[in-house]
Amino acid sequence: MTATVSVAVPRKGRPLEAVLERLAARTGDTNLADDVISTLRYEKAVTKGSKREHRDVYQRLRAYSDIDDASAPEFTLLRDDREGFPRRVVFDSVTFTSDDVDIHLVGREEPFRALRTHSFALGFDSADLVLEEVVGLTPDPLEDLAGVNERIDPHDTDVRVVTGLGDTVYHTLMATPEAIEGSSRSTLDRGFVAAYEGELCISPRYERLVEAVLGTDAVEDVAFTYAEDGREEEAAIADSGVGVYLTMSGSTARDHGLELGERLFPSETVLMSNTAEIDEAAERAISLFESAELDSELVVQ
Repeated sequence: MTATVSVAVPRKGRPLEAVLERLAARTGDTNLADDVISTLRYEKAVTKGSKREHRDVYQRLRAYSDIDDASAPEFTLLRDDREGFPRRVVFDSVTFTSDDVDIHLVGREEPFRALRTHSFALGFDSADLVLEEVVGLTPDPLEDLAGVNERIDPHDTDVRVVTGLGDTVYHTLMATPEAIEGSSRSTLDRGFVAAYEGELCISPRYERLVEAVLGTDAVEDVAFTYAEDGREEEAAIADSGVGVYLTMSGSTARDHGLELGERLFPSETVLMSNTAEIDEAAERAISLFESAELDSELVVQ
């Protein structure tokens, strides 16, 4: 009998899509992954107002459910902070089958914390959340995913990063030309921040992450500032002069007159394990996600 391993995943967003796409590639069940992804993208569009729906959220949830098909994905409702959208359809669970092990994905608001409480042996989330939760702050900068586990106190948690899925975007240093010209450092890198005194604009949820990737010494003379609700982070960084934000192409930053500097740290979906809960079935599950073909900052050798 094939073993089933439950894996905690986010209820929506890029990390969940990365997991679904990886499982589709390894199991061949692309229709199942596409079903979940297309449903959640549609619901996101409804939430943001770019799609109009005559059905209320409860009617849509019933339409997505198939109680007669045990293999169909399940969804649930999540309270949304946007005015006028008190409920949002999000992912709940689905099972992918393979010859070696069945993977039961279970939606959680905070997969990393679900692993910390030993509710799961395996889980996925953004590497950012690991840094925000448990990575120790030191004067030395944390430059890559490979160094994350070394910064986790084994007395604090049994959770470790296992591998990445290659869906990488970067926390990137950016600044206005005026801020660069006014600095003693002409290169926009970690050394620039170490020599800089003034405002550094970041996302409020990433304060600890930025301290970790720059090092505590580098941020001694900076004051963190944040974009106001509803305002583009790049616009706020342009006002502050210097900042750190996630970038893909960097086009929006350039539109605001910003120059892109060093890629400080990769934001990538990572597989995590609770080392105290790993068994043979969990090891087989891990093998479904490991691959030298992944363009990941952290691939297990």
